[in-house]
Amino acid sequence: MENLVKRTVEVSVVMPVYNTADFLQEAIESVLNQSLQDLELILVNDGSTDESDLICKAFTLKDQRIKYLDQENSGVSIARNKGLEMARGEYVFFMDSDDTIDKGFIKSSYDTAKRNNSDLVVIGDYFCKRFQKVRVLSTWAQMLRMDFLRKYPEVRFPENIQPGEDGVFSHQLLLLTDHVSLNPQGIYNYRQHPNQNHSKIKKQSWKVLRQIPLWFDILVRFYTKYDPQKSHSLHLARFVEHEPFEFRYLALELDDSQKQYLHGLITDFMFKHVLPYLPEKDKVKLSVPFLDFVYSSTHNEFDKRYYKYVKSRRVIKKFYLFLVRFVPLSGFRRSLRKKVNAKF
Repeated sequence: MENLVKRTVEVSVVMPVYNTADFLQEAIESVLNQSLQDLELILVNDGSTDESDLICKAFTLKDQRIKYLDQENSGVSIARNKGLEMARGEYVFFMDSDDTIDKGFIKSSYDTAKRNNSDLVVIGDYFCKRFQKVRVLSTWAQMLRMDFLRKYPEVRFPENIQPGEDGVFSHQLLLLTDHVSLNPQGIYNYRQHPNQNHSKIKKQSWKVLRQIPLWFDILVRFYTKYDPQKSHSLHLARFVEHEPFEFRYLALELDDSQKQYLHGLITDFMFKHVLPYLPEKDKVKLSVPFLDFVYSSTHNEFDKRYYKYVKSRRVIKKFYLFLVRFVPLSGFRRSLRKKVNAKF
């Protein structure tokens, strides 16, 4: 009888694996050594061509909490979704196979979830501070209740989309629940190396830009079903502000034709699907540069004004930091300096 019943564990950790042999052992051990031990680790090998497969298999022999799935290379979204299908945890966490988590990461997040009866826990000081303004989360900045995910089986990581798959996924979930809590104590150790996806994205700007219409198509279908009155238009506006504007237009090194293309995409989407439903009181909650971008007739017009905007902010920041130097108490001085740096 015991073999017929799957025992629920407290947390399932789903870890897609693709050619990360150099870092995989450390990543796996950081999960197995968590202070919360009632967990399972689901390794999904997405067609690795290095030693990753051997490392995964070796660990399955060492620890019964590990499940292993080997699939043909299909992309990180399919790997995560398959891992989710295998999960039997009360909560689930998705982790990259080249990173590590601090020993108390899972326990502090799980305890936060249980204490607040949460569908979703936002993890990490950075994301907790930005949560109200940025309605998207990186994969590793969220722990999710399995029953909540089962309630919305159509909301999964979008297949054949990368980057942005985690932003689209989390954005939808954040609209579907108010049972959200924050765990700023969760420390995720994000490893930077030349082969990681983030580094590749910066070198493949057109590939990234061609993904954005796919993000928009998914969100239009989602909002049509779950928010037909567009009552959460600010929620959608903040996705556009953060993902395609801040994280792509401002952060990537784009040439003139790419900027023109992205400006057209964003402004067309905003005027068609967001601004007609966005109350004036909510518009002021968006950043000045983003609103200027949306209402600029061309990307060149925006770029000129944005250059002046950034320059003026730098001058103001230097002025405030200069004044802080004359504050007599060192502790208060450090606190003020920190606030000025955070604001500007």
